[in-house]
Amino acid sequence: MAGHIPHGNTARRLQWSFLPPALRRAIEQQCGAPIVEAISCDAGFTPGLASVLIDADGGRHFVKAASVQAQRIFAEAYREEARKLRGLPEGAPAPRLLWTLGVGPDGGPATDGWDDWVVLGIEYVEARQPQRPWRQDDVNAVLAMLTATAPHLATAPDVLGLTPVGREFADWPAFWERPALAALPHAAEAAELAAGFAEATAGEAIVHTDIRDDNLLLCDDGRVLLCDWNWPVAGAPWIDSVLLLIGPRGDGLDVEPLLAAHPLTADVPPAHIDAWLALVTGYFLAMAAEAVPPTSPHIRVAQRWQGEVCWSWLAERRGWTSAVVADGVSGAR
Repeated sequence: MAGHIPHGNTARRLQWSFLPPALRRAIEQQCGAPIVEAISCDAGFTPGLASVLIDADGGRHFVKAASVQAQRIFAEAYREEARKLRGLPEGAPAPRLLWTLGVGPDGGPATDGWDDWVVLGIEYVEARQPQRPWRQDDVNAVLAMLTATAPHLATAPDVLGLTPVGREFADWPAFWERPALAALPHAAEAAELAAGFAEATAGEAIVHTDIRDDNLLLCDDGRVLLCDWNWPVAGAPWIDSVLLLIGPRGDGLDVEPLLAAHPLTADVPPAHIDAWLALVTGYFLAMAAEAVPPTSPHIRVAQRWQGEVCWSWLAERRGWTSAVVADGVSGAR
């Protein structure tokens, strides 16, 4: 398997003290009191500020921020997250968006004078993230949340403007044409599976697409919330359940019985799940070969690990021989 991933400490984030003084004052106005402590949340793979801010009255606030000039791609992602949070239906398992700076009513550029920054004030909840390695009880809690909230996410409202999954990931089957992947035993079969993903995953449900331990909150009040709603798509309601199980599978849990018992996956044709696994395997292994971005030093190791997990899982499901690591990617032989 891939190298060590420091779970919970993968991000290289902007810190509260480095924000411009005027921006800090504006955030304090939104919070209602001066900020006396900032606790950076260093999970994830993006460099924007993501901190729990503690004010002089003891209140806690979760705030995300990115510079439009220095971190444009992440500032735009935060704007998109604000737009998505505003449009999610009631009952979606997401923390509430409370206020923004630098985000217009439609999720576009600022109308409040903050042209250079995007800031989101999001509901703070007392919670923890799932433990790594994954524990069975944490997996069960998240799967139960996905089951309970599926009716609320069954149809994407027009305001979200979601792209169908088949169109959003239409370019991904081509990853299997890259020489390193095409050389893998069973690559042709995997490529054929991936090519049929659009039909296998079609649907109208809201699909988060980035469900993993660092985007989950197991709340003290029993709720399970899913964070970072930047890029949901419209697709089959079982997709997030399969994506969730990549981490537990890689941490040594037997996830096949969970697929068989889980209400959202129990009746899904196995070939449909295999098509999705083939698609994301190609993506993860291809991205793992890209240069390491200085703003996210652990992302390639994490992508390689996920690609290897998915490849071994797919090989097992298809009856191929066991997957092994070879020259930076995984191969079956």
